[in-house]
Amino acid sequence: MQDRGLSLYPQLTSGAGPFGMLGNVLPWPVRVVDVGEFPALLACALLWWRRRWPVLVAVMALVASTLSPAAIPVIVSLFTVAVCKPARTALWVMAGALAPVPATLVLNHYAGLSGVSSALFGCTFVVAAMGWGFLVSSLHERTDRAEAEAVLRAERAQQGAREEIAREMHDVLAHRLSLLSVHAGALEFNPGAPAAEIGQAAGVIRQSAHQALQDLQLVLRVLRAPLRSTTSEPSHPTLRDVRRLVDESSAAGMWIKLDQDIDAPARVPSLVGRTVYRIVQEGLTNARKHAPGEPVHITVRGKQGEGLTVDMRNPVPSKGVPGAGIPGSGQGLIGLSERAALAGGHLDHGRAGDDHHLHAWIPWPV
Repeated sequence: MQDRGLSLYPQLTSGAGPFGMLGNVLPWPVRVVDVGEFPALLACALLWWRRRWPVLVAVMALVASTLSPAAIPVIVSLFTVAVCKPARTALWVMAGALAPVPATLVLNHYAGLSGVSSALFGCTFVVAAMGWGFLVSSLHERTDRAEAEAVLRAERAQQGAREEIAREMHDVLAHRLSLLSVHAGALEFNPGAPAAEIGQAAGVIRQSAHQALQDLQLVLRVLRAPLRSTTSEPSHPTLRDVRRLVDESSAAGMWIKLDQDIDAPARVPSLVGRTVYRIVQEGLTNARKHAPGEPVHITVRGKQGEGLTVDMRNPVPSKGVPGAGIPGSGQGLIGLSERAALAGGHLDHGRAGDDHHLHAWIPWPV
């Protein structure tokens, strides 16, 4: 009777892990002394450190499952390994957990026991725990990747907004301030000019400063406006404003020739017209800065379906010719290239012989 009870004891105390079947082939004195609840309790206690040392805890839980019913610690520790460790490490741990199964079946066979159902039961738990852990790990990775992509998109949007602000501020203020510098320089180098000329120059300076403030307020309104504003949108410069821009620069003392050959200019899209305006504006600003007193030739031509081309040319001043004394940021032409690219076109600039040449093409879709 006692032998029969001892023969049933391993079946009641064997764990669901693949090592639990080893209790069937241990000699009965070892079963009586070593197989008990203490290893299972120890394995449960080790789960407290499963996130810090997942592999070590899993190995110890598997060892404990050979002596006592430690199915839950094995499942939890294997699940933690699959979630917290790389896939390669987790697969090695799973292989180690399943490796004793063939040896256990052989030992059970020689001991006259089948153990097949216990082996399948333990393997099912191991594979299920690891598979669930792999799924959770994959979901975590997808979530982290989605969050990282969202942060990257937000950073790119912020960078694009900052670049747009920089382009607008540069294009608007550089033009007006360069006009102010030209007139202020004329007053500085010609203090004995007649009172009428001094008054006229002072009036131009006041008007240019007023227009610079208006342009700055326009840019700020555009930047502060919501994406879908129900109010009327502030006016933007268009292709028709290019003539006014040339007249302002001519009044400041520049010699400018403007040739326009545009088929149906009223049908030019606002984005195309605004881009052309900014290109001409920056070209005139650079001419005032780097080639003061030199003539500027501007050609704007094109038609729908072929796009608009802007050509600006001015002689490069010889060495020793005093400049206007206007510092440059070096960002104007970079901003123009970005503007042209955003509109779907391109911009080239550089020296061609004795002239500085700026050429831009902006698409005008049908």
